[in-house]
Amino acid sequence: MTKAYEDKVVLVTGANAGIGEAIAAAFAEAGAKVYAVARRKDALEAARARHPRIHWVLADVAHASQVDAAVQGIVREAGRLDVVVNNAGIFTFGPLEQVTEEAMRSQFEVNVFGATFVAKAALPALKASRGSIVNISSAAGHKPAPGGSVYGATKAALESLTRSWALELAGAGVRVNAIAPGPIATVGFKKLAPEMQRAFVSQAPLGRAGTEEEIAHWVVAIADPSVTWVTGQVLSVDGGMSLS
Repeated sequence: MTKAYEDKVVLVTGANAGIGEAIAAAFAEAGAKVYAVARRKDALEAARARHPRIHWVLADVAHASQVDAAVQGIVREAGRLDVVVNNAGIFTFGPLEQVTEEAMRSQFEVNVFGATFVAKAALPALKASRGSIVNISSAAGHKPAPGGSVYGATKAALESLTRSWALELAGAGVRVNAIAPGPIATVGFKKLAPEMQRAFVSQAPLGRAGTEEEIAHWVVAIADPSVTWVTGQVLSVDGGMSLS
């Protein structure tokens, strides 16, 4: 049986854990040749041990030079690039009076600058393959929450980039969409204070946190080469959180 992504090449950033790891694994299961980017060597090696079929690349998306080198190396080795998933992201929650310059800069550098650097570096190859970009946003990008102003602003920016790039690249046949998860039971989410975890989950009418695999399912689905008429969309996969 032919798999949807057979002979396709997929790049996933922030893929050494959590949602990114689930996305990389799902694309590999669908038949893709997957290149997974991580910024820490120890985390990369641990992920490589769990997923030996995936090709692992060390790069920090916040640095354009590292991104350019990584993407050029992937395209040179694989010969093409069909899908880019901008998953790398960081978050720091806290009220306005506790916002630091470092926390603000780091979140924008990874969540916004990083996604832009990766998309730009991959663009020639994506135009050649008439490929797809999937940005991983968050319910926080369109649903404000106390203490989440900076993180939410980075995701709102990413959703704006998604729509703008979709218009800009439509003529080249490159589709650009975003998936916006609600609370997901990742390692990072579980590090939040229990009362904060409960507060986020309580906003989802379905009454639970989602799983990494549920997000990965929709990323693979929206990037599928047979999906040719969907672009510029932000798909909320959040248990109904956006409705509450």
